[in-house]
Amino acid sequence: MTTANLHNQYPSIAEFIAEHRWKACFYPGAWESAEREIPVFEPATGERLASVGIASAAEVARAGLRARQAQPAWAATPFDQRAAILREAARLLQQEAESFIEWNIRECGGARFKAEWELNICVEQLQMAAAMPMQANGELFPSSMPGRTNIWRRVPMGVVAVISPWNFPLLLSLRSIAPALALGNAVLLKPSEFSSVTGGLLLARLFELAGVPQGVFQVLPGLAETGSALVSDPCVKMVAFTGSTAVGRRIAETCGGLLKRCSLELGGNNALIVCPDADLDAASSSGAWGSFLHQGQICMQAGRHIVHRSVVAAYTEKLKDRAERLACGNPFTEAVQLGPLINAQQRDRVHGLVQDAVHQGATLVTGGEYKELCYRPTVLIGVTPDMPVFKDEIFGPVAPIVVYDDIEEALALVNASPYGLAVAIHTGNATRGYEWAGRIHSGMVHVNDQTVNNEFQVPFGGMGASGYGGRYGGPANFDEFTERQWVSLTSDPIQYPF
Repeated sequence: MTTANLHNQYPSIAEFIAEHRWKACFYPGAWESAEREIPVFEPATGERLASVGIASAAEVARAGLRARQAQPAWAATPFDQRAAILREAARLLQQEAESFIEWNIRECGGARFKAEWELNICVEQLQMAAAMPMQANGELFPSSMPGRTNIWRRVPMGVVAVISPWNFPLLLSLRSIAPALALGNAVLLKPSEFSSVTGGLLLARLFELAGVPQGVFQVLPGLAETGSALVSDPCVKMVAFTGSTAVGRRIAETCGGLLKRCSLELGGNNALIVCPDADLDAASSSGAWGSFLHQGQICMQAGRHIVHRSVVAAYTEKLKDRAERLACGNPFTEAVQLGPLINAQQRDRVHGLVQDAVHQGATLVTGGEYKELCYRPTVLIGVTPDMPVFKDEIFGPVAPIVVYDDIEEALALVNASPYGLAVAIHTGNATRGYEWAGRIHSGMVHVNDQTVNNEFQVPFGGMGASGYGGRYGGPANFDEFTERQWVSLTSDPIQYPF
């Protein structure tokens, strides 16, 4: 069936989903059946929801060639036409919001408010990207040569590969896809195998309906083989990866050997410092939100609560009360704040970290229990810096509390981690908080707030084992998804001595 026929027969994304047009398919610019497929399960129930096709290494290679051929015409498309397509994608996403929200809840296990927030910020992300093509893309520089004009301008990278995770499958895909397309690149997207529909094939249908030309945007679901093929494909000029530090290191090694640009937003073990003069109600609210939102399955999760000795008892009690008020269950059928962890392997890893801390002398204040994949919000006190629950990225609803006696000790505890994504500081003196932020090795520091912050117009990213710095958002997008080119112009050819 041709794309035109699909548009006519299934005009909305909801109808397209209902007919399962993407069953066992992938999207190399049109809907094609794959030889192999990935089952899609609902974490809350274990129900098989669907299947999607796996793009093999050979299919990735064909997709790369197709994208390389389609990209020049897309880059040459007048800026207002590219902007119009992105605005149409934003309109369609808003129009079809409920389909995206329901799939996000069921496939990824997040609460409804989280899925709704993610949908709304993605609409705004597309709208912001639509404004990018009309911005100035060059600068003039003087020349010592009479009659010469020097222009330093941005040109598209070419073909950009986006490898995105499952925890925020729309946001963490679109934050790369939208600006890359806006600036004239073709995009190959590999979503996580745990969010292949929400973070992959629904976006394929969205951009198909919005009018992105065939080959310019392709979705290639799969496992490690698919991702590896994308990273090493000679047609791909840049890789934008969001995921674990271990995988990010391997991608960086491959891209380095190929002299290929890569953008890495990796894991985090983020700290929340509570000073003796902090507002403890606000601090515990930030602590609960930072540790328990989306079951703690966020790279910016507050995984280390570093609390002054004079307020640790009061802070712990307030955090415990907030944790115990949270309901866990099936977010698609129940009004809950926490849903399931993504799979049994992650549940067992989280529980193992909690049990190990207790065995080493920490006290379980609340939580530490689970039913199927729903893990209760957990607070631990008496944690020491040598425990894995303090040193490792948890990616679960666990709040380990470590005590400090002076701010130098607190800052040293923060900076002892190889990660450097996000830090929060709660203090009665915001000016001192700002000064301390300058001494912290972290891409983001929030004073009197929590660690899980995202504003799409502000450059976002981490340091150290958390990535390459503020690479996404606002003005950073222009430099991230373009190359810089020097063009000089002279009216009359220059004659040289020989």
